[in-house]
Amino acid sequence: MHRTPPGPIARLRSLRYVELHTPAFTEAAGFYEDVWGLETVESDTGARWLRGTGDEHHVLHLTERDRVGLGRIAFAVATPAEVDEAARRLEARSLVPVTGPGPLIQAGGGYGLRFTDPEGRLIEISAQVEAVAPRGRDGAVPVGVTHAVLNTTDIDAAVAFYRDVLGLRVSDWSEHQMAFLRCNSDHHCIAFNQAEWTSLNHVAYEMTSVDHFMRGLGRLRHHGVTPQWGPGRHGPGNNTFSYFTDPSGLVCEYTSEVAQIVEDAWIARVWRRVPELSDLWGTAGAPSKEIRCSMAGTPDPGPLSTARAQGSGPLAPVDARPAEAQEATA
Repeated sequence: MHRTPPGPIARLRSLRYVELHTPAFTEAAGFYEDVWGLETVESDTGARWLRGTGDEHHVLHLTERDRVGLGRIAFAVATPAEVDEAARRLEARSLVPVTGPGPLIQAGGGYGLRFTDPEGRLIEISAQVEAVAPRGRDGAVPVGVTHAVLNTTDIDAAVAFYRDVLGLRVSDWSEHQMAFLRCNSDHHCIAFNQAEWTSLNHVAYEMTSVDHFMRGLGRLRHHGVTPQWGPGRHGPGNNTFSYFTDPSGLVCEYTSEVAQIVEDAWIARVWRRVPELSDLWGTAGAPSKEIRCSMAGTPDPGPLSTARAQGSGPLAPVDARPAEAQEATA
């Protein structure tokens, strides 16, 4: 007898961190720590874990690879029991975790699992990640990661998967070009952009206030780094924005004051894609050809594939176990 898959696999609490792959590892690590304002928590050969001023162990995991790409997206859940239940619900949907459920062998530890979405992105959900000592928030540096925008070849299918499987809710649309999804009261933690190929569009870092946001731009300017689009304020989400590129060519954003959703009162709307709604302040101007190109990125088949960006044919699987396990059996 056909069984209807259960509802969402878990109640996601927040976007915990993002892993980025980069061939310019040393330069990127220096940029995010010395210029962007994050702080190294742990490091290893070809790997760096960096925190913001928030309570997450790390918000950015940099990994040295031969091409740029998205390593994984990690979400927080409340308890290990929720991770175990998520595994059961994935199985009911015929989705097999590539790691876990179980202890995560990584900086910060935790109990979790990982699986891939239909476009090959690696998703992690975790609980009981190690705590970090409080860090003052007076400095104009990021609190943590607040959202990631993902380029997709099928925005309707992507939204359906993240809504039905991960339990995200649609906050708004920008015509049929972008969709903004939330897991908590923040207007969005994930957004999808309809594109020619699957890739990372950008990662946004939350600043405590507009004052912190502007002082952060000033600090970057002192390092010779100027915005490639911004500062301004978006219509969807009502958040401030200013976009930059890191030494890998990946786009990173400072943002603040994202709209807060009252779950029972919010009604999603479809925004028109016009300059006065893309930037309510009217200060940013049109995004340049260069930043649009950077946001488009290059085709990314996902971290568990050996296929290259321009390759064709089926994606070849690789060993998805943690590196320590691979080394133990090498």
